[in-house]
Amino acid sequence: MRNLIRRLAGRRDEEQPTAESKRRQPLRPWQIRERCFNVRRRGLDPVEIRTFLHQVADELTVAQTALRAVQEENVRIKNALRSWQSTQSANHRYR
Repeated sequence: MRNLIRRLAGRRDEEQPTAESKRRQPLRPWQIRERCFNVRRRGLDPVEIRTFLHQVADELTVAQTALRAVQEENVRIKNALRSWQSTQSANHRYR
């Protein structure tokens, strides 16, 4: 019922953007879950929906790229640690 009221009333109240917040802030999960689109005579505004979906897709791309970079760095660090441990182990055997 609450979502229906929000949908009929349009978008829920959001803070007005300030000079500082004009930079694009990352979407929060609750923003995606609770997002309401304006209703037009023939349904939802397709331009508004497409714009929102592009924003979600852009942020998902950034997140996935960052995740891949972290995973590659993790592999590099683990390999360096194994190499260092092997070197240390070999040095201590023959003393």
